[in-house]
Amino acid sequence: MAHFPLLIDSPVGLPICEDERRERAKMPCLILSTNVSLDGVDTSAIFSEVTKAVARIMGKPETYVMVVLKASVPISFGGSEQPAAYGELVSVGFLSPDVNKNLSAAVSSVLETKLSVPKSRFFLKFYDSEGANMGWNGSTF
Repeated sequence: MAHFPLLIDSPVGLPICEDERRERAKMPCLILSTNVSLDGVDTSAIFSEVTKAVARIMGKPETYVMVVLKASVPISFGGSEQPAAYGELVSVGFLSPDVNKNLSAAVSSVLETKLSVPKSRFFLKFYDSEGANMGWNGSTF
């Protein structure tokens, strides 16, 4: 039996195939804030590991992934200022409950290993943005 890509409606009402929709789900951006100082920390290793994980889980080339790491941000979690982190991942499509769960596990593991932020002290919020609401290269998706 032949496999045909699933057709869905595009934002302008024209059908596009599922493969094209996934290709459009480019440029996931992960913003991480932590109250941990990065003095003496190999941030290149953090960027590399997180970028690889996001790309692998979302099925995107690493060149599409942006990671922002903010350190020494005043954060209180549960009334404690012990190491904690908060993150937001914005993507044009390709987020789902399973993808989100895998991303949360991967990012929290890196933060625990590299910054000693316990997984229980990390929140990650996911935003599935419309292409028109995400700018890149002087235009939008």
